[in-house]
Amino acid sequence: MLRIRLRRVGKKGHPSYRIVVAESSSPRDGRYLEWIGNYDPMVDPPSVTIKSDRAKVWLDNGAQPSDAVRRILEKDGILETAEQE
Repeated sequence: MLRIRLRRVGKKGHPSYRIVVAESSSPRDGRYLEWIGNYDPMVDPPSVTIKSDRAKVWLDNGAQPSDAVRRILEKDGILETAEQE
């Protein structure tokens, strides 16, 4: 099963995350199929950039977002538009 989830990058004590599409069996920081965005929780407010068109394509193809990514997609309004189509 495909998952849209966070992949940790950055220095110790200053995490930053990539939003990636990966197999659910692969490790957190392991192989992924596509990098579709960034999430930086260390700035105020947290910074999110995401390729909404690519996220919609993966959601339409059956990829399931993790809980954290689901909240990010809902906040950006991407999840509602993907479910309506």
